[in-house]
Amino acid sequence: MTLEQFTREEGQVARRYEYDECSVLAVDFGADHAEASVDLVDGTVIVVVEDEQYEIELPDGAGDAHTFIKNGVLTVELEGDL
Repeated sequence: MTLEQFTREEGQVARRYEYDECSVLAVDFGADHAEASVDLVDGTVIVVVEDEQYEIELPDGAGDAHTFIKNGVLTVELEGDL
């Protein structure tokens, strides 16, 4: 999973946070993209923003993954040892 693909190409702000029991990935697509959608399919997070589609492959050690997008901010919560 690379955050650089978001910050380099599109200028979004992307961060990864590490906690004791999980990791959190947050990507801000901007309030203009509040209608973006996210789905999780076979270990791949798929984000659709207007006519663009982004895919994030989750690492092999990721357990349960929870994804949601609100006000243009994508959040991916990963449990397990990464």
